Amino acid sequence: MTDQTRYVLLTGASRGIGHATVKLFQERGWRIFTVSRQPFSQECRWADAKESHIQADLSDLSGLRDLVDTVRQKLPDGKLHALVNNAGISPKGEGGRRLGVLDTDEFTWVNVLRVNLVSTALLSRYLFPELKKAGGSIVNVTSIAGSRVHPFAGAAYAASKAGLAALTREQAHEFAPQGVRVNAIAPGEINTSILSPDTHKIVETQIPMHRLGTPHEVAQAIYYLCSEQSSYINGSELQINGGQHV
Repeated sequence: MTDQTRYVLLTGASRGIGHATVKLFQERGWRIFTVSRQPFSQECRWADAKESHIQADLSDLSGLRDLVDTVRQKLPDGKLHALVNNAGISPKGEGGRRLGVLDTDEFTWVNVLRVNLVSTALLSRYLFPELKKAGGSIVNVTSIAGSRVHPFAGAAYAASKAGLAALTREQAHEFAPQGVRVNAIAPGEINTSILSPDTHKIVETQIPMHRLGTPHEVAQAIYYLCSEQSSYINGSELQINGGQHV
């Protein structure tokens, strides 16, 4: 690796948007460290893929320091140029049913908030020295469900993503004076394997562009917010939904 090599840590890398983001950053010459609950998958191959993957459960907050220690050992000069918080869980009821407030138990609330919100805050706290040294960037992946009631995303998921949007503003306010920018992207209906069966109804009636977004389109936005092209963007939440939010 050269002195110009840039390093990114990506959580939630096992499928969909995570895969597309890994591929794009790798094409642009970045060194990627990935985190997911799943072990390394042969389906997600790239240079140094297996050695760059860290298996960790973000719902176990007590294990985050071990995760961070592993990342630090892999950074040759102590610089982390980007942290992309893409991990997220959206529990469903029987038959894929949406879980409202009356349907969501204590365990589900706590688990969703740990993975989707609290772990994100703690990772930025623990890795802040490395991000500061690199003049790095944080990108949090929120959701259109964080700003409106969604027919498929449950109450706990929506609340966690709304909280993540607020956390993004707090991080941006606190970290920018020390050289670390923080932004968010809020995807809408993206063509991944976890789409709900009735998503086509949203595409037909609520999205002005009348199509799904692609994981690559989301990855491009993430890359932009991690690059120098967005050097004066801080505290923003970029909507990626074909106009669904208007």
